[in-house]
Amino acid sequence: MINILILGSGGREHALAHKIKQSPKCGNLFVAPGNAGTQQIAKNLELDILDFDAVAKVLKQHEISMLLVGPEAPLVNGITDFFKMKPGFEDLKIIGPSKDGAVLEGSKERAKLFMESHNIPTARYQSFTADTLSEGEKFLETLSSPYVLKADGLAGGKGVLIIDNLTEAKMELGKMLTEKKFGEASQTVVVEEFLDGIELSVFVLTDGKNYKILPNAKDYKRIGEGDTGLNTGGMGAVSPVPFADEEFMHKVEEKIVKPTVSGFSKENIDYKGFVFIGLMKVGDEPFVVEYNVRMGDPETEVVMPRIESDLIELLEKTAAGELDSARLDVSPKAATTVMLVSNGYPEAYEKGKPITGLENISENEAIVFHAGTKVSGNEILSNGGRVIAVTAMGNDHKEALQKSYSQIKKVCFENINFRKDIGFDL
Repeated sequence: MINILILGSGGREHALAHKIKQSPKCGNLFVAPGNAGTQQIAKNLELDILDFDAVAKVLKQHEISMLLVGPEAPLVNGITDFFKMKPGFEDLKIIGPSKDGAVLEGSKERAKLFMESHNIPTARYQSFTADTLSEGEKFLETLSSPYVLKADGLAGGKGVLIIDNLTEAKMELGKMLTEKKFGEASQTVVVEEFLDGIELSVFVLTDGKNYKILPNAKDYKRIGEGDTGLNTGGMGAVSPVPFADEEFMHKVEEKIVKPTVSGFSKENIDYKGFVFIGLMKVGDEPFVVEYNVRMGDPETEVVMPRIESDLIELLEKTAAGELDSARLDVSPKAATTVMLVSNGYPEAYEKGKPITGLENISENEAIVFHAGTKVSGNEILSNGGRVIAVTAMGNDHKEALQKSYSQIKKVCFENINFRKDIGFDL
């Protein structure tokens, strides 16, 4: 039996906790800070996940031997390196890359240089700072519309602009570089050509040498139906992706996954954890849009339910560098999730609304993953922009979606909002 701490508070962390809890190897499970959903299956700990000394205290206090890092910020800030250097934590199994690995998400420019060095297909690009703004404007003139501008640093998923008009693109580039439109994150901006294709996400678990390709997924980022309106953290997801057939996934493995993992090895990057590869399928070819260094949200809510293997066993072998000896069994069924969000999201949104009806959801039909919720007295309240993810499984994505939507009808909070067209484009 092994005591485990998961850092984070969203739907991703609830889905990971739910999967870990199914393992006979699971001892005491803790989530920090967690939410109302994780509280039902684990012990929530009030903790600032960027205060590594506070995390260290909790690990010792509860005799925790595995640390699973959910979100990107602690990884980019070097939590893995912190514990590798800290006396008394030699045996701690950490799932999450070192700072050298996490910079692939922490810096868009670094990710592009890594792809270039290892011949990984991606869009043509150049990086600019305030000092090279005029060169940036000239580079924009060499591209055709639409124009893609990406803040180099972490901007909470909001640092990417796609603009149709050249004059406007130049203006926005200026705002990002000289007016700090995205704060420190846009001190450097990557300008790249637009890839016209269909997006999907491929998830890989790696110990830095060996890898397992987890179920792929597609998420729906825009707030409005038909993929319109503002970008969000994700309004729903589907797994597997019907257009990612065996032949396409073989190309992904050969052209992207293998060179990525061997790149870690060649550059001596200590990488034990998840790689989330955001891809664009252009014609029949895969191109990397971005790397993330952890699982995605809401994709985790459809990837985890399809994994039939013991997750703790997979994570232990990852930490030990023995992932080649692990088995990964994946359900042939499809999984879908639909996100219930607060009124106003993704801009200023309401919270503190009582949520009712969760107990009416049939466990045979759907799983409820909490994203932004908290317990107050004997009520569960909304506590974020994205509140609840309703995940269902079926023989195909249509059957799974029908189940997700039929169970959503049982849940209620004031001014609830969700997309009614997840999977519409498949």
